Amino acid sequence: MSQGIRIEVFGDYALFTRPELKVERVSYEVMTPSAARGIVEAVFWHPGLRWHIDRIYVMNPISFINIRRNEIKETVSANNVRSVLSGASKPLFINAKESILQRASMVLTNVRYVIDAHFTMTDNASPTDNEGKFIDMARRRLEHGQCYHQPYFGCREFPAHFRAWQGGQVPTISETRPLGIMLYDMDFTDPCDIKPMFFFAELKNGVMEVAGKEILR
Repeated sequence: MSQGIRIEVFGDYALFTRPELKVERVSYEVMTPSAARGIVEAVFWHPGLRWHIDRIYVMNPISFINIRRNEIKETVSANNVRSVLSGASKPLFINAKESILQRASMVLTNVRYVIDAHFTMTDNASPTDNEGKFIDMARRRLEHGQCYHQPYFGCREFPAHFRAWQGGQVPTISETRPLGIMLYDMDFTDPCDIKPMFFFAELKNGVMEVAGKEILR
């Protein structure tokens, strides 16, 4: 296992959508590992490494609020794109005024987590790449508050603020509960058949362990 980082993330709202409740969106009770990985990659990503989430510490009480959000109900058709590339005349835009709709969402409020993550080297690493170089770059970017794009909590309208954890024991909520089957990540082994992966999540004294969990495919 490579050296890791510990990053504190916080924000006003979060929506980690449960796949079985996607039309009227309902968030998981705790940030998913895939969302945590997305935040870490927003701070530092490189083709020569792959981030892995080890555990997530929940610092603030779990609290939900119901809101209504404007969404677009369609995407640009891939068939239209292929047709246009072949010379056809078809629209390649979405008219937001005609495609907008409101959906109810149950979102988390006042969230604050600490993420433990480590990385492994990939086959795309160059001969000059090494673990020490990458961990120094990641920690330096954290200390300077640098990111490639604004990280977010599930949806782009819910920005995630971040900083390096300053050390010491993480003050978590004193709560233990089963979280059920949670999305772990997406399996991109076959780009033509991307599959979701799940695991049985549990919160123990405010900590959700991810490393070592059995992955369901």
